[in-house]
Amino acid sequence: MGKIKLDEIDHQILDMLIDNTRIPFTDIAKKLLISAGTVHVRVKKMEEAGIIKGSSLMLDYKKLGYSFIAYVGVYLNNTSQTKFVLERINEIPFVTVAHITTGKFNIFCKIRARSTEHAKEVIFLLDDIEGVYRTETMISLEESINDKKRLMHSIFNDM
Repeated sequence: MGKIKLDEIDHQILDMLIDNTRIPFTDIAKKLLISAGTVHVRVKKMEEAGIIKGSSLMLDYKKLGYSFIAYVGVYLNNTSQTKFVLERINEIPFVTVAHITTGKFNIFCKIRARSTEHAKEVIFLLDDIEGVYRTETMISLEESINDKKRLMHSIFNDM
């Protein structure tokens, strides 16, 4: 499938949806001085092209009691165990992200926990997975940058 061409209206629609995935199409239409039907058709086109893949909800994990973030590098005994280990990692709900990586680690995970004690329990669960040789943990002191819009605007400028 070829790269889809997005125009300035598409960019503006995406910009508003990134700010608020629940914004009504009628509100987008009013701000852009186009019809709600046009917004609907353009969003549908971007969904069909795979540019928009659903929408997501952002939670304030601190308010839910999960303010502790750590990154865990996972070393495997053998890279052929990657799929099996990822399936086991997926069973641990406190591992929110996992990447297969090159370099030092075979798998790199982000975990959320209630406390250091809880994080220790999660890390021990990772360590106990068959095929895991060892783990290395880095504690996040603060999430300083988490900005999808800067990347989106950079991508738009390259189009």
